[in-house]
Amino acid sequence: MAVICALGSSVLLMTGCTNADTTRSSVAEAAQTTPATDTASPTGTSTGTTSPSPSPSESMTDDQAERKALVPMAEVTWDKAADTAVKEVPDSKLVDLELKRTSAEATASTGSPSPSMPNPAPSQGAPEWEAKVATADGTVHRIDIDAVSGKVFRTQAEDQDADDKQQLADLLKKATQTPEQAVKAATDKVKGTVTHVELDENDDQKAVWSVDVVSTDNWNKTTLDVDATNGKILREHVDRD
Repeated sequence: MAVICALGSSVLLMTGCTNADTTRSSVAEAAQTTPATDTASPTGTSTGTTSPSPSPSESMTDDQAERKALVPMAEVTWDKAADTAVKEVPDSKLVDLELKRTSAEATASTGSPSPSMPNPAPSQGAPEWEAKVATADGTVHRIDIDAVSGKVFRTQAEDQDADDKQQLADLLKKATQTPEQAVKAATDKVKGTVTHVELDENDDQKAVWSVDVVSTDNWNKTTLDVDATNGKILREHVDRD
């Protein structure tokens, strides 16, 4: 009887060991077949699979993407557009020049050549330079220039009251620095393509040339305010939107 009990105990012990071994084997197999997860190790490094980094185009803002699309299309540089604009109005000076897309309204108004529309407008969305020039008395004319061909496709006088004219006339007298000098000061500080030049007054009532420079490395826009009396840079702002 004692022998039988001993044999029974041995069988139970062997069964328990076999079950334990089987359990350990199953756990090991599960560990080998379970996919790795992206977790941080105690050393601070990442283990397992990682997500791919976004491409430059995916990380661009809408404004950056628009600059990347528009700026390379313009074959006429800002200075050539400025020279064309001031030649349209005798004894005038540049007060504003901006690279933009041609509007549907400009394209729709294209018809027979006339003093106000001497050449066909570019197609909608094509690049144009919208310029404004002023005579000494503050009278402003808008000149639209095809940024690919360099041809003027629209000229028109701006609606102004007497106060607006006088204010601009006073501003022109203060601005002893030319737009070319202001742009040189801006591009000496920030490299890139000039897309906007404007004569204005800052919060301190100083005459300034506001110059936009677009970097073709990251398509950010930097606006620099250049003192229109001495050429010093008064403000620099990077627009990363």
